[in-house]
Amino acid sequence: MATTAKVDATEEQARALVEESRETDWAKPSFAKEMFLGRFRLDLIHPFPKPSTADQTKMDLYLTRLQAFCETIDGLRIEAEGRIPDEYVRGLAELGCFGLKIPEEYGGVGLTQVGYNRALMLVGSAHASLGVLLSAHQSIGVPEPLKLAGTDEQKREFLPRCAKGAVSAFLLTEPDVGSDPARMACTATPTADGEAYELNGVKLWTTNGVVAELLVVMARVPKSEGHRGGISAFIVEADSPGITVERRNSFMGLRGIENGVTRMHDVRVPKRNLVGREGDGLKIALTTLNAGRLAIPAMCTAAAKWSLKIAREWSGARVQWGRPVGEHAAVGSKLSFIAATTFALEAVLDLSATMCDENRNDIRIEAALAKLWASEMACTIADELVQIRGGRGYETAASLAARGERAVGAEQMVRDLRINRIFEGSSEIMRLLIAREMADAHMSAAGALVDRNAELKDKAKAAVGASGFYAKWFPQLAVGTGTVPATFGEFGPLARHMRFVERMSRKQARALMYGMARWQAKLEYKQGFLGRIVDIGAELFAMAAACVKAQSLRVAGDPDGAAAEELAEVFCRQSRIRVQRLFESLWDNTDDADTELTRGILDGRYSWLEGGALDPSEGTGPWISEWQFGPSTEQNLIRPFLPSTKAASST
Repeated sequence: MATTAKVDATEEQARALVEESRETDWAKPSFAKEMFLGRFRLDLIHPFPKPSTADQTKMDLYLTRLQAFCETIDGLRIEAEGRIPDEYVRGLAELGCFGLKIPEEYGGVGLTQVGYNRALMLVGSAHASLGVLLSAHQSIGVPEPLKLAGTDEQKREFLPRCAKGAVSAFLLTEPDVGSDPARMACTATPTADGEAYELNGVKLWTTNGVVAELLVVMARVPKSEGHRGGISAFIVEADSPGITVERRNSFMGLRGIENGVTRMHDVRVPKRNLVGREGDGLKIALTTLNAGRLAIPAMCTAAAKWSLKIAREWSGARVQWGRPVGEHAAVGSKLSFIAATTFALEAVLDLSATMCDENRNDIRIEAALAKLWASEMACTIADELVQIRGGRGYETAASLAARGERAVGAEQMVRDLRINRIFEGSSEIMRLLIAREMADAHMSAAGALVDRNAELKDKAKAAVGASGFYAKWFPQLAVGTGTVPATFGEFGPLARHMRFVERMSRKQARALMYGMARWQAKLEYKQGFLGRIVDIGAELFAMAAACVKAQSLRVAGDPDGAAAEELAEVFCRQSRIRVQRLFESLWDNTDDADTELTRGILDGRYSWLEGGALDPSEGTGPWISEWQFGPSTEQNLIRPFLPSTKAASST
C-alpha cells in the first residue's frame, strides 16, 4: 500500500542537522570572516590577485574560440521555442563546455575558476538558459562533488563522460522540502546483499533533470547495523529502471531550461556510486556550493555589462526635449549607478574567483556574499534598464523586431535574473547562512550563552570562558587604521574609502556584539538585524574589492586605470550611503511592529482587507502537492540532448 511521504522534524533537529553539516574548521584565513570580527585584513586581498600568465593565456585562447561560437547562437530562437536546440548543445560539447573545470587528465578543458566564470559570462549572455545548463551541470552537478569527495575510481568512470557532454543534474529539493533538509523523505535503503542501495522518492525542480544522463541524488539512508545512515549523495544513471521524469516545469524566465519533477521507485544504485560516506551528503553539497555559488555572480556580471552597453547606447540615441535622455539628470543618475555597480560586480567576482584558484584563503563567506550581493544588485540594474528604455523596455525583443526596431530584451533580462535571488539559497537563507558563519568565533567563545536550551550552570561556565575572549577582542574595536588620515595612501583618491571600510568593519562588529548582549539566545530570531549586518558586510566587501582592483590597474599602467578609479570612486560614494542607511536601521526600524502585525495577519485578523478582489487560483489545487512512494503512472519525459556516453566510457 502506498504511503504519503512526509518527514516531520523539530526546529532543534533541523538546526542540528545543518550545524552538523557545516565546515567547522577555519584552516585558512578568510578576509570576510576577519572583516565581520572588525579586523580589516587588507593583506589577504591586496595586491589584487591575478591569474598566472599560463592560466591567462590558456583562458584567452579558449574564450576566443567560445565567443566565435556564441555569436552564432540565436537567443530569440531559444526564447520563442522554449528549448535549447540540440545543435547548440552539440556545439558547446564539441568546444568542451561541459568539462570547463574538469582536469585535462579526465578529458576536460581544465580552466581555472576565473576562466570558468568568463566562459559562463559569454555563454549566458547569448541566452541565460545556456549559462544555467552549464553551471547546473558543473557547479552543483556531478563534476564538482566528485572533484571534492569522489574516489579515484569514480573520477575515472564519470568525469570523462561529463567532459564529453553527459549532462548532469542535482536532485535535492522535494515537493514539500526546500531549505530544510531535515524533512527530506527520499530514501536510499541498503539492499540485502549489501552491494547496492534502492532509491525511492520524488524530487522537484531538477534543473537539467529532463535532459540529464547522470544525476547527483541526495537521499536519506536509514541508520542500521553497519550503516551510519543520514543524508547521502549518490551518482545515478538517469536511464536506470524506476526513474521517471514526470513533468517539465515552466517558469517566469529562463525559458530554455530543462527543469522537471523526477520520481524514483526501487532504483538500484551500486554502492560504489556513493560519494563520500553515508551521512556526508549535505556537507558535500554545502562544500560544493562554496565555489559553485560563484556561477551566479558571473552571470549577473555579464547581465550588468550588457545592461550598461544598452543603457549607454540608447541614452545617447533617444532624444527628448531637445537633448539625449542620458543628459537629463533623472536618467543620468541611473546610468551612473549601472556603470559604477557593474565595475564593482566584476571586481567582487574576479577577487573571489582568483582567491578560490589560489586556494590560500577560505572563501565560503566571500562566495556567499558575492552570490547574495550580485543577485540583488543585478536585479536592480535590470529594473533600471527597463525604466531607462521606457515602454520599449517593457516590450519583448520579438515584438520590437517585428516593428523593425532593435531586438533588445530588457524585460527578458528582468525575468531571467529574478531567479538568482532564489537559486542555490534564497537571499533570506543566504543572510542566515552568512550570519552563522560570521558569528562562528562568537559561538565558539560564548557557546552556551547564546544557546536558548542551555542550562544555567552551562551558561555560567561559558560566561567565564567568554570573558577572556571579549576582554582581549572588544577593546581592539575602538581604534584602527581607518581613523588615521594618512593610511592607505597607496590608494590615492580611494584611500578615504578604504579608511571608511576599516572603520565600518569595526562598527558592524561592535553592533553585532551589542545585539548579542541585548538579545542573547534570542538573537537568532532577530533576522532583520542579522540581515542588515550581513548586507553591511556585503557592501564593505564590494567597496574593498572595487578599490583594490582599481588601484591595481592604475599601478600596472593599464590604459583604463584612471577610468577604473573614477568608477570605483562613484561606486564607493553610492555604497557609503547604503551602508549608513543600514546602520541607522539596525536600531531604528519596525521589526517588532512587523512581527506583531504578522501574527495578526496569519491569525486572519485582517482578512477583511482582501475583499473586493478575485483570486483566480482559488480551487485549482493544494498549496503543496502531496506525493506517495510507488511506481510512476506518468509518461517518462526524459529527452537527452546527446547520445549516451556510457558505451564510449566502457570501451
